[in-house]
Amino acid sequence: MDIFENVAVVKKANVYFDGKVTSRTVLFADGSKKTLGIMLPGDYEFGTDAAEIMEILDGVLDVLLPGATVWQTFQGGQSFAVPAKSRFALKVKQTADYCCSYEA
Repeated sequence: MDIFENVAVVKKANVYFDGKVTSRTVLFADGSKKTLGIMLPGDYEFGTDAAEIMEILDGVLDVLLPGATVWQTFQGGQSFAVPAKSRFALKVKQTADYCCSYEA
């Protein structure tokens, strides 16, 4: 889906890692939410409350998923799932445009 229709967007940005990772929250009528963001090259670690699917729209990054010992590379057009209540690490090699979908 390239266009989200009939949504509300939270004006205030989510800003992490001194502005190297930013996103905006998109709220849907059914109560679901997504974030759309940009990650600049760098190393990051995130924690999750809800399970999420991270779709990489553009860029290249390596991901160390919870419980994994091997880094995986993802690029535009690919996605990965992260379980709820977990932590995962990213090494962004090329500026990444992403969409993160959260499970309720």
